[in-house]
Amino acid sequence: MNLYFQDESRFGLMTHIGKCLTARGVKPIVEYQQAFNNTYLYGSYSCINGDSFTWEIEGTTSNIFYDYLCELSKHNENELKIIVIDNAGFHSVQKFDLPDNIVLIRIPPYNPELNPAEKIWAYIKSFYKNRVFKTIQNVKEWLHDFVQNKLSEDLIKSITHHQFYINAFNEHFEI
Repeated sequence: MNLYFQDESRFGLMTHIGKCLTARGVKPIVEYQQAFNNTYLYGSYSCINGDSFTWEIEGTTSNIFYDYLCELSKHNENELKIIVIDNAGFHSVQKFDLPDNIVLIRIPPYNPELNPAEKIWAYIKSFYKNRVFKTIQNVKEWLHDFVQNKLSEDLIKSITHHQFYINAFNEHFEI
């Protein structure tokens, strides 16, 4: 049994301007691109053991979300996955039969601070800012490399650590 926090984030060709250090009085110059081609990274992250599952796809629909959950159910397939999700409209899966090892729990609307997966996106985007990608394929390759090589289990636990969730999970499930 494991507790995951799920969310999705958009990444694309538009440059995200962020802060950087410069000498006093020096205005930094950053290459900028305004393009509207995007992809989405869906992710589920465990604050219990640092496990994660990510999926990159171009879109946010109920069908895509259901397909994501089916793929997530195959990851450590003998594990019961308690997944905390937000109230995005496309998270509506009533018309689908969820896999047996998936249980969804919704957080209250308009409370992103209750979802530690948001911190993962902030971490990734801190490295994504001020970059210009020539093609959406370059964005996808960068994301794949970052997720595979920069997000270790220890880092995920560190970023998503929230003692309230860990205590509640351990007390309720006597782990």
